[in-house]
Amino acid sequence: MAEPTDPVLARYAEAARRVDAGDACDGCSAGDGPFGAGHYDDLAGLPDAAVRVSLGCGNPLAVADLQPGDTVLDLGSGGGIDVLLSARRVGPSGFAYGLDATVEMLDLARRNAADAGATNVEFLHGTIEDVPLPDASVDVVISNCVVVLSVDKDATFNEIARVLRPGGRVGISDIVRAGPDDGTPTAVTCGDTAIAVDAYDDALRRAGLATVTIELTDPVGAGLSNAIIRARKPSVT
Repeated sequence: MAEPTDPVLARYAEAARRVDAGDACDGCSAGDGPFGAGHYDDLAGLPDAAVRVSLGCGNPLAVADLQPGDTVLDLGSGGGIDVLLSARRVGPSGFAYGLDATVEMLDLARRNAADAGATNVEFLHGTIEDVPLPDASVDVVISNCVVVLSVDKDATFNEIARVLRPGGRVGISDIVRAGPDDGTPTAVTCGDTAIAVDAYDDALRRAGLATVTIELTDPVGAGLSNAIIRARKPSVT
């Protein structure tokens, strides 16, 4: 979250604190619906705190095509659910990084990784517009309902392209504007920073990414929709 607004950081910090204390997490859900851990079918063995603090709008791992040995970066990793699942899929020869701007979420994610016995993971503090990793250092970038919060999506997509190796893949679950605000009720509070499908596609391509597809999934009201975004960094020929 590039210089995310204080209310955004405060919301995620409060979610982490509540789950850490064993309380319910407002806005988190492990059941059916457009948000929360209900999108996953492979949660066995994960720490309960990682599941309960899930705030995502999809399952980016379902489209990221992770392979053994891959190095993965999760932008806005929260309590670590996607990092831990990624680490499981890429195996001991692979590695999974999580990046988050909220210190409380990073603390929770690190405890969750320890509880899960995951040794091929690392959680980094920073924003998705200024990723603290070298150029061409990862094979896959994933993100779950975080890019929508960025106030500088061009910077975010430029960073994704920078850290990806040639041929690297992108698998993002996010919220996009699918149409004008039609007044239907929505629980989504980030409508002001959601961008239209065409604008999302254009921004990814401007960053140097290709093979872009954006698939609308669950409508969430007010002209907004959850979406699955795929892209690839062209290979060097």
